[in-house]
Order: sequence, then C-alpha cells, then structure tokens
Amino acid sequence: MQIIAVEQLSTTDLHVDAVYQGSRNGNAGDDPFPRLLSMSNQGGFRYRGDIAGRLEMLLLTSSFSDPDWPDALDRETGVFTYYGDNKSPGRGLHDTGRRGNQLLQRIFEEAHGGVEARQRVPPIFLFARSGGWRDAIFLGLAVPGASDLSLSEDLVAIWRTAGNRRFQNYRARFTVLDAAVISRAWIESIVAGARDDAHAPAAWLTWQNSGRRKPLTATRSIEYRSRQEQMPADADGEAMIHAVRHHFQGRPHTFEHCAAAIARLMIPDIASLDVTRPSRDGGRDAVGQLRIGSGPGSILVDFALEAKCYSPPGSVGVRDMSRLISRLRHRQFGILVTTTWLDLQAYREIKEDQHPVIVIAAADIIALLRASGRGSAEAVSSWLSEEFPPDL
Repeated sequence: MQIIAVEQLSTTDLHVDAVYQGSRNGNAGDDPFPRLLSMSNQGGFRYRGDIAGRLEMLLLTSSFSDPDWPDALDRETGVFTYYGDNKSPGRGLHDTGRRGNQLLQRIFEEAHGGVEARQRVPPIFLFARSGGWRDAIFLGLAVPGASDLSLSEDLVAIWRTAGNRRFQNYRARFTVLDAAVISRAWIESIVAGARDDAHAPAAWLTWQNSGRRKPLTATRSIEYRSRQEQMPADADGEAMIHAVRHHFQGRPHTFEHCAAAIARLMIPDIASLDVTRPSRDGGRDAVGQLRIGSGPGSILVDFALEAKCYSPPGSVGVRDMSRLISRLRHRQFGILVTTTWLDLQAYREIKEDQHPVIVIAAADIIALLRASGRGSAEAVSSWLSEEFPPDL
C-alpha cells in the first residue's frame, strides 16, 4: 500500500487506494485535508466555493462504521453508496448544519441537466478513514449517478425511525471514475479558482461532455471468500446475527421464511418465492422465480433456496451444498442463506465447478439488514418478532 507522508501532502498527486497521513499531535489539526486539498478539517461533507453559487470542489469522507447509515464502495462495479447528513430526527431533509443534503440535491439535478449543467458539477473526491490517527485513503474521483440506475434511483430520500420519531435522509449513488491518478496540477488549478481541465482525467472529460460514465472496476482475483470475510466484522454485527440465531433456535423451518425475506433484500427483482412444506420440499427449503427485464419482454428464471440457521463452530459444508446443487434443474440457480459461513472446500467446489449458487453468509445478512434500516440487535429482534412470530 502506498503511503504519502504528511510532508508531501501539498505537492503530491492523488493515487487511488493510497494512504495520506496526517500529523500526530492528537487533535483536529492532524487532518490531512487542509494541506492536501486546501479543505477544512471537519465534517463528512466539505466543499470549496458557494453552495448556492459556483462550486469548485467537493470532498466526501466516510469511516464506513455507522451501522445505521452503511456507506459502501462496491469495488467490482465502481458504485459508491453515500448517506446524507440528516442522521437524527428533529430537522427537515435539507435543514442540516453543513447543508450537505442541499448540496447533494443540487449536484444530482445538475448531473441530469445536460452538458451545460454538468459543467457546474464540481470534481468529487472520495476518501475513507484508515482507522489510524486521522489518516485517509483516497477512493477515487466520483460523479453523481450510475449507469445501471434510473434517474429516480440514484438520489433517494429514505425514511428512518429513531426514538419513535420518523425523519428522512438521502441515499446517494455515485460512480467512481476510471482515473487511477489525479494530477497535482489539476488540483492546484481548482484551488486557485481557475480549473484547468487540460490536466483533468480523460474519464472526467468524457462524463462532462457526454454523460457517459467509465467506472473504475476491479474483478476479484479469488472468487471464494474466507471464513473471516463471511462472518461479522464488529461486535454490533455479531449481536445482530446472534439475535437471528436466538429467535429461530429450535425452529429451523421458521428460519426458512426469514431466509426468503433476506433473499428478497439482496435481489429485489424476485417475482415469487414460496417456502415449501417440511415433508414435501424435495430437498429445497424454498422455490422461486426471478424476473429479468420488465414488461411483456421480461422472462422468469427458476431458482431454489436453502436455509441453514447454524451457530459457530457449525458451518455449511460440502454435504449441505451438494444437497442444494443436486436439486437444481437445467437453467436454474440456487441461493444459500446461512447464519454462519460456507466452508472453504464447499466454496471452492461451487466456484471451480461453476455451479450457479449465490451465497448469503452471516456478514451479508448483517449488511442487508443495516441497509434496510435495521442496524442494531434491538431493531433486528423487533423485526423478527413482528414478521416471524413463534407461532408462524
């Protein structure tokens, strides 16, 4: 990993995935962004220029650690999901201290407004906190929206509840452009208020002139995940998955209904999904159909689902996976939902033999629940009690 020392911040280019070090004084002044981008040292939303007038540069930072607002970067597709700054009840959607949601509304409107309007969208630099001191990792140069989303899906006001009070916040989707290096010359021209796009990345110019997004994508070199990648990464996540296991203890068939709901969270285009009766399941816990396309031209693809509510050290092994694979007919795919993990041998076999099976492990369940607004063990337990009562 490339590390840029604090002494180099004012002269360095921006390199994707490089770590930019701050000072080591133990206060807000350690932040690297004043030196790196001539930005302030506070806030997730930071910008140069006038929010109601000319915007020159936008900086978005995330710790990726807020369970209620799970920012995420999909490195395989280049899509970055970012939540706005109205994160507690008591204010309107745009009535935030740093006016971050107002800024999001503006740049997404301009991104969809044609060539002239796109010229007013500032360069958007994405950073993640590295977890050490105030150091930051550069994630890339982004533009609003994504090519596989409609105009009504890239910026959405969603409802959340806290303390029995409802409020709204934005969920924004950006595309990280295929620009591995951002030149210091371009940054300095932006800071000077006279942006010189002769130094801009080609992907940025393409988007500004045509609206086409060329994302920075990265294919996984290893297609199967380790146990660590499939299990909770923090104590809150462990508490959430424990709540699921506890709720269905001694009731494995009832968990199948929950697994079906989780599959729908991951794959919204599921058209039908029916949990089979225990004595008539034919080796499948649920069967369903996925709709591909829309309208009269769409098609339905059959799939089978297997649900395993296990607790550590239990894992889904080759025998369990073979049971699902053996039930898949021609042109069908499978979905495995488990509260633990798929062991390495079984994972290797489905990938190397190219079996069409989607694995939803414990870590995936946690991510899906957080994205749906259930970011704590208490929220998960409440949802389980309402949707899957003991007498189900």
